[in-house]
Amino acid sequence: MLSVIIVNYRVYPYLADCIQSVQLALSGIESEIIVVDNESLPVEMGVVQTRFPNIRVIANVANNGYSRANNQGLAISQGKYVLFLNPDTLLPEKALRECVNYFQQHPHVGGVGVRMVNEAGVFLPESKRAFPTPLTALFKLSGLAALFPRSAVLNRYAMGNLDETATHRVEVLAGAFLMTRKNILDQLKGFDERFFMYGEDVDLSRRILDLNYENHYLGSVTILHYKGASTDRQGSCYNQYFYNSMKLFVEKYYQGTRGWVGRQVLKSGIYLFQQGARIKNRLF
Repeated sequence: MLSVIIVNYRVYPYLADCIQSVQLALSGIESEIIVVDNESLPVEMGVVQTRFPNIRVIANVANNGYSRANNQGLAISQGKYVLFLNPDTLLPEKALRECVNYFQQHPHVGGVGVRMVNEAGVFLPESKRAFPTPLTALFKLSGLAALFPRSAVLNRYAMGNLDETATHRVEVLAGAFLMTRKNILDQLKGFDERFFMYGEDVDLSRRILDLNYENHYLGSVTILHYKGASTDRQGSCYNQYFYNSMKLFVEKYYQGTRGWVGRQVLKSGIYLFQQGARIKNRLF
C-alpha cells in the first residue's frame, strides 16, 4: 500500500489539480491520499473534499510548518511506502507505479526522487543534490558552479555531471517528491520538526543514508513542479525560514572541533546569501 501525504498551505486550485493527477497515477495501486491543510480555510477545503470525498484530511487552524504537518499525516498513514508530495505538482499516470516497482526490486534503496521540471519544461536542478559542504558552498558563492554547470567538482552540489534523464545514486532528494519506506520513517520518527520549512528534505535524506540505505534519483520519471507556488519566495518571512533552516543544518551536522572550520565557512556563506536577499527585497 502507498500513502501519499500532501501538505497544503492556501494553494487550493493547485491542490485540486494535484489530487486529480495523483488519483490517476494511483490506478491499480492500493493507496490512500492524506491532505494536511495548514491554516485551513474551511470553505476552500470544503470544496476540495466535496470534489474528492475519499481523501483523508487533517485541518490545522494554524500553520504548523512543513515538517510537523507531514508528521501529522505520517502518524495516521497505513502504507508500506510513503510519498511526501507538494501540492503544486502534477504527476504522469505511470510515475507512482514505476517508483513502487523500483522499491520492490531494490531492497537496499531507502529513498526515491524523480526528475522535476517547471511549467516551461526546464529541468529543476534540486531534483538531485549532494550534501552542502564548505567546498560546494564556496563554488556556488563564487559563481563557479554556474559557470561550469556540468562539472563533477565545481557543481557537485547539483550533481551537474549526472545525466538528468538517467538513474543515479544520490545524497539528497527533493521534498517536493520524496518517496520512502514506512519502516524507515518509523525508525527515524519522521521529519525533524525543528525545520519549520526548507532543509527538512536534506536532513531526512541524510538520516536515511545513516541507516545504511541508499537514495536513488529516477531520471526516467518526470513530474511538473510549479516551483514556489505555495510560498512567497520574495517575502522576508520565507527568507528567514530558509536561512534559519540552513543554520540549523550546519549546527546539527558540523559539530565539535573538527567541524569548526566547516561551520564557519557555511555560516559565512549563509550570511552573505541572506544579506543579498534582503537587499534584493528592498530594491524590487
